[in-house]
Amino acid sequence: MMNRLFGKPKQESNALQTLDKLNETLEMLEKKEKVLLKKAGQEVDKAKEYTRAKNKRAAIQCLKRKRLYEQQVEQLGNFQLRIHDQMIMLEGAKATTETVDALRSGASAMKAMQKATNIDDVDKTMDEINEQTENMKQIQEALATPIGAAADFDEDDLEKELEDLESEELENQLLQPATTAPLPSVPVPAGRQPARPVPQKRTAEEEELAALQAEMAL
Repeated sequence: MMNRLFGKPKQESNALQTLDKLNETLEMLEKKEKVLLKKAGQEVDKAKEYTRAKNKRAAIQCLKRKRLYEQQVEQLGNFQLRIHDQMIMLEGAKATTETVDALRSGASAMKAMQKATNIDDVDKTMDEINEQTENMKQIQEALATPIGAAADFDEDDLEKELEDLESEELENQLLQPATTAPLPSVPVPAGRQPARPVPQKRTAEEEELAALQAEMAL
């Protein structure tokens, strides 16, 4: 465990140092390439001067040196390509390592949380919650149960008394004299007599109520 803890920073440091070294080498090769290209261009200029001076042999020697410089430039280009390839692979490996380390840390954290949360503890907690819920339900039912004198009341007697009250109320409503609301007045145009009100015919219920009132008056 300790090796893993102290080994990871060292590996990461080595990867960073390697990338820095590759970058330095790449910069050095690019500088050399520029110098060689400049020298190749100078040899071309010299060859042109010897050609104008009719010195064919010297001009050919300049062109040979130019080709040597160009070969070195091509070689340096291959070196740069390999370094770029190595840097890409190293950066990819570094990203892969970091990803694996992150996944490993996540797995360890999840394992620790699962270890801290035991299934037996969860079942025990749920049982306690159910027990407390049932106890509270019993308490509420006990509080809602009538006690004392209210517990001795007969529900059937109470319902019968309520029916008697409803019958008495209905009887009182039948004994009250019937009242009719006055009809709203309708405006009569000038020059016309208002129509006489037509007597309304009593219903059977109203006649029965009137007869009952007459008997009570006697």
